[in-house]
Amino acid sequence: MTASTMNVDPSAIAMSNADAVGTGRVKIHSKDVKVFYGAKQALKGIYLDIFEHSVTALIGPSGCGKSTYLRCLNRMNDTIDICRVEGLIELDGEDIYGRTIDTVQLRARVGMVFQKPNPFPKSIYDNIAYGPRIHGIGARRDEMDVIVEKSLQRAGLWDEVRDRLKEPGTGLSGGQQQRLCIARAIAVSPEVILMDEPCSALDPIATAHIEELIDELRENYTIVIVTHNMQQAARVSQRTAFFHLGDMVEVNDTEEIFTNPKDERTQGYITGRYG
Repeated sequence: MTASTMNVDPSAIAMSNADAVGTGRVKIHSKDVKVFYGAKQALKGIYLDIFEHSVTALIGPSGCGKSTYLRCLNRMNDTIDICRVEGLIELDGEDIYGRTIDTVQLRARVGMVFQKPNPFPKSIYDNIAYGPRIHGIGARRDEMDVIVEKSLQRAGLWDEVRDRLKEPGTGLSGGQQQRLCIARAIAVSPEVILMDEPCSALDPIATAHIEELIDELRENYTIVIVTHNMQQAARVSQRTAFFHLGDMVEVNDTEEIFTNPKDERTQGYITGRYG
């Protein structure tokens, strides 16, 4: 930590970070979020606002808490018995850990794309139709056809698969499979899309396609992306938050984080001194 912040209350630093930058409407508000796996504390009080129709990148060394925080945003950590989440996370002002929250509906509003493409062992069509069917959307075949086509178009995949909709999604290339997974998330009309290292298993050409897609999708969705690739964070995001050892060290405009970081730990990470 820099000398100028050594004697400052850490919670005050965190709260100033939360409001450090951002334009537009706050879509997700996190206040003093702590996560424990049994006795081990994985997150140490995260204050972070995520703004609507923007891409927020979470960067930091492996094991620093990025993915743990991401999984808090749609309560995926609920599936881990020893996990406990404290603090406040609001989506449009509503506490997502409140007693009346339906986690199925929450995960429809906050979709997720994982590190490795994970299409279902179904046809391309049925991969997209799966979520809408669960949520009672598109009851008629013609309605579902529209949802499938629109979702694939938004994911930049329609022209490549329009004549192959009955073929298995697992038969697509890695980059196509990841775009299929993005289309599957889009199909239930989410408001937020979480992406956990979505390009780490892809080649450079497929990665470029996904990055272009992310830039297009932010016009209609709020996106949070975890990435180890700092060049990728710089290319696709408007805001970047740096995590280290369970703390969110700082958040700012992406350009500011990479050119003028406020904390020595951030400076050390982006210049490659550790990580």
